[in-house]
Amino acid sequence: MNKKIIKFDVQKNVNPNFKSVWTTKKPYNILKGGRNSFKSSVIALKLAFMMISYLILGKKANVVVIRKVGNTIRDSVFNKIQWAIKIFGMNRRFKATVSPFKITHKKTGSTFYFYGQDDFQKLKSNDINDIIAVWYEEAAEFGSEEEFDQTNVTFMRQKHIDAMFVYFFWSYNPPRNPYHWINEWSDRMKGEEDYLVHISSYLDDELGFVTDQMLKDIERIKNNDYDYYRYIYLGEPVGLGTNVYNMNLFKERETLFSDDRIIGLYYSLDTGHSVSATTCGCYGLTAKGKIILLNTYYYSPAGQVKKMAPSELSEQIHMFITKTSTCEHWKGARIQKRTIDSAEAALRNQYYRDYGQHLLPIAKKKKIDMIDHVHDLLAQGRFYYLKNPFKTGMKYADSNDIFIEEHKKYQFDEKTLNSDDPKVIKEDDHTVDQFQYACVANAREWRLKG
Repeated sequence: MNKKIIKFDVQKNVNPNFKSVWTTKKPYNILKGGRNSFKSSVIALKLAFMMISYLILGKKANVVVIRKVGNTIRDSVFNKIQWAIKIFGMNRRFKATVSPFKITHKKTGSTFYFYGQDDFQKLKSNDINDIIAVWYEEAAEFGSEEEFDQTNVTFMRQKHIDAMFVYFFWSYNPPRNPYHWINEWSDRMKGEEDYLVHISSYLDDELGFVTDQMLKDIERIKNNDYDYYRYIYLGEPVGLGTNVYNMNLFKERETLFSDDRIIGLYYSLDTGHSVSATTCGCYGLTAKGKIILLNTYYYSPAGQVKKMAPSELSEQIHMFITKTSTCEHWKGARIQKRTIDSAEAALRNQYYRDYGQHLLPIAKKKKIDMIDHVHDLLAQGRFYYLKNPFKTGMKYADSNDIFIEEHKKYQFDEKTLNSDDPKVIKEDDHTVDQFQYACVANAREWRLKG
């Protein structure tokens, strides 16, 4: 029986801008660029092509793919490698498993291994051997270049006997802060003999991979917030400035949209008890993808002689959720998620004890990354707030003014701007925090960067 001939036309699948990546003879390859630049797709195709070169000779070869956080693997690199294998028409010759994440060639045992850097001990102790390449996807999520160094040496020792060296690939969207360690690192590697530093954006697409729908969405963001467009789509570290948000992108509404109904409700809490404020935001998702701040609960203990106990706050939050979720103006919209600061245990436990309902703790990211989720929503032009929320009759609700005022005052600390880890001024930022929690917790449902 004749073996199936593998046909792959590089020129139809890889944009000319990536020729240096496809033909690279350098062991270290850094690919940075904006969204929809297809850098990750090119790496996935390159890794599949490299492995197939060994399979044709009947030899075993392994590839390691790493992300900072393991629970992001399935929806990113795992699917991307399967897509690349399918492009080569080889998907039936591989078996994919999810526990652990592996994609294995049935005949030779050649395997794509997937790891989270957060499980470093397992990563370090695994003897994979026959390694030909390692890929760090979303490399900007890592804490420093030293995190790469810790694992690189391990993989170098397990090099395939027929390979000159282990190829390393890094891919990421440059953070907007020019002083972020990965921006400085990649700039430092330019011109180094063993390093290829490659830059790409959607503008480099000559093969038509960027669809008209994508281009329309990009143009909308370009018109809404040009700096954010440069950062997200051109991959430029545009800097931070002192004001965190462009308040022109917080769109005020007198009424709900007559042609776009609310289909889901989301709640987000930041709590303070006896020292700082407790706030809960009620957000509505519309059928057309808009996000509307419908109402804000805000209680501050400052100046209060008798401050609320967790049991009282639990009752208040439950009343706020009950009254807003049953509002006749979005009748039928269901509560999708209730999110709370992960550091808050007292109110979370009290609420479950009182009402048997879990407030889901947010998986916090670095502050700058949570801010980026909000930037993404704002730049898409999909965020609105009601000037006059529909009344619940509660003392500490029925106004979104504090939400807007806190966002107006939200600033970076100038002293930290020229650093790898810029800080925000932590004053009057409770609604700001709960909005960030909402955007991070509901990134997928709200179509935000993940």
